[in-house]
Formats: sequence, C-alpha cells, structure tokens
Amino acid sequence: MIGEAPARTFSKVAVLMGGWSAEREISLRSGAAVAEALAGEGYDVTQVDVGRDIAAKLASDRPDVCFNALHGEFGEDGCVQGILECLEIPYTHSGVLASALAMHKERAKDVLRPAGVPVAEAKLVTRAEASQSHVMPPPYVVKPVAEGSSVGVTVVRDGDAPPAAIADGGPADQIVMVERYVAGRELTCAVIGTFVSEITEILPAEGLAFYDFEAKYAPGGSRHQVPAELTPDINQLIRKYTLAAHQALGCRGVSRADFRFDDTPGGTCELVCLEVNTQPGMTATSLVPELAAYAGWTFGELVRWIVEDASCKR
Repeated sequence: MIGEAPARTFSKVAVLMGGWSAEREISLRSGAAVAEALAGEGYDVTQVDVGRDIAAKLASDRPDVCFNALHGEFGEDGCVQGILECLEIPYTHSGVLASALAMHKERAKDVLRPAGVPVAEAKLVTRAEASQSHVMPPPYVVKPVAEGSSVGVTVVRDGDAPPAAIADGGPADQIVMVERYVAGRELTCAVIGTFVSEITEILPAEGLAFYDFEAKYAPGGSRHQVPAELTPDINQLIRKYTLAAHQALGCRGVSRADFRFDDTPGGTCELVCLEVNTQPGMTATSLVPELAAYAGWTFGELVRWIVEDASCKR
C-alpha cells in the first residue's frame, strides 16, 4: 500500500538513462528528474548515460543499486536486467522475463488473454505487407511490435489507402503489429507495489489524432484528468484489469497499463488493454508521478520507494 516512504537502506545509486533506443531523449529527461529527486532524498547519486560498455562500467563502479530509467530497446526489454542479474546489482522495476514479455506486444497479448484482460485483435506482418494492402478492415493501428512512447505508430482510418509511408520507417521485412482500432477514451492506471492507483484520462491537444509521441512529451501536447470521470463499474474494471495484467506478466515495483474505452455515441462500450509499461516515464509530464501525487506521495517519496523496492531475481 502507498504510505510513508521507506527509510534508506541503499546509499550509492546509479541512475541508468539515455541508451540508444528511439526513446533516448525521453530517458535522459526521466533520468535527470529521478537523479535530482533522489539526491534530495539523501542518496549518493550518479547519472549513467548507458553505452555498450555498461557491464564493465558498473562492474568497476559497483553501485549499491541501479535505478533503471531507460526506455525502449535494451533498457525495457530484459537486456539490461540480465546484465544486472549477472553482476548481482539490485535494480528497480521488473525483471528479465516480465520486461521481455511486456515489451513484445504480441507476446504480452498471449499472456493477458488467459488472465481475463481484454485486448484488441491483432496480427503480425512485415512492413512491406502493411504498406501494400489492408491486412485487416480499417480502421486499424500499425505499430512496432516492441517499442514504446507511440514511436512509429500510424492510424489507418476508413477510406485511407494502405499506408505506403510505413515502408520508409525501417526494413521492408521488419515485423510490425496491425491492431484493430478501438474508438473512445484513452485511460491509464498504475500499480505501485500492491497499490492500484486511480485512473487518468489522457486528452490529446486539439489537432492531434491520438496520444502520440508529441502528445506525450511536448508541452501542451495533452491534458491529464485525474481522476477520470467514469462510472463505478468501469473504474473498478480498469483497476481490476491493471492489477491482473501486472500479476500475469510477473511485473515488479511500478507498472502502468493503458486502455481504450469506447463510450462514443452509438459505440460498443468496449474496454481493451493496449499495453503494459514496465518502465513508465518519469518526466515532468509523466503519468505515474501524477497518479502517485494524487494518492498523496511526493515525487521524492515515489522514487525513494522505487529504489528501496529494488532487488535481484525479480
């Protein structure tokens, strides 16, 4: 449960940030904010811009604990977690398997469905196939199968031609996910330990088609309403599915589940889980710090809790 942040048992914290994924700049922002907050909580903090030599650097520096503020490839997919396990350095957030499962959108669906968490139908195709013809009836969404922050996402609506531009975003034989588009509201909910947060509704700025990269990170790109105005039954369902998804994937520490809810006029009232984020952002516009603040935690208390929750064999 959320309560008073725990006393410090670690001293020397390495904040892992940057890296080489498409989300590098966001990770740098997250890492800088986390490092400043942890220093304010009394930790000895080192900011580490992660490169290919990260194993050797950490073996030399030997921090007490690593706060993983990496996003995307290598940092969120189980790779850096495996290095930290080998080095026996405690680290934050989810472990190797949960990180890899959640990062791969199709594998995550395979785990979430049997757990009773509703997901949208999808298929995996090559970029070439997605750009040449409709592989499912529009509207649908084309997205990388293992990226975050809405990087490379295209919405194909009724009447649109097949999105030939997709072929310019990577190799023609690269696998992408084509997922049925669900109209309606963008909602998100977090798990912090055993605590399930309130729900945020994300309202993209006028002119933005959906909660894309710009909406997430540009000033004024979106507005967050906490708590979302929902009926009690939908609120309860979203929180139930958020915890079920966290547990089914084997997440640890903090995770955030994103949903679409179709309550449009004449809509289906369908609720689906889009994805689970095992490394939620920690920027000034990030959602989990807002949800923690609504529950009564300062940002410093949140990052301290995350650090003190760290371990190996997660």
